[in-house]
Amino acid sequence: MPYCHCGSDKLLSDCCEPYIFGAQKAASSEILMRSRYTAYCLQRVDYLLATTHSSTRKYHDKKETAAFASQNHWMRLEIINASGTVVEFKAYYLDNQLQPKTHHEKSTFSKEGDSWFYVDGEWY
Repeated sequence: MPYCHCGSDKLLSDCCEPYIFGAQKAASSEILMRSRYTAYCLQRVDYLLATTHSSTRKYHDKKETAAFASQNHWMRLEIINASGTVVEFKAYYLDNQLQPKTHHEKSTFSKEGDSWFYVDGEWY
């Protein structure tokens, strides 16, 4: 069994997979962030769109998201800070030309009922 891509040192089946396949709901913004990173690694675009807040979902194109997920080789996730509705992270990857890249973002999340959603982010 593979370890989870989010860096938790847990098996994928015991970490982000239950969120991605709808068996569980993320209990915090950080857990949702980790599962979304893992969804990029696994190219689970439907999960990425479903966990994007309805107010900003229209700005996320399924084909573009799928291309970004599949054209990059995701290396690791670093959570810099997670508090309440904000998670700052760095996602390290190789682009389609095998050039190392870092996506540094401070993401905003919103909780509605028992579900967390990605709203938007500030990139650095």
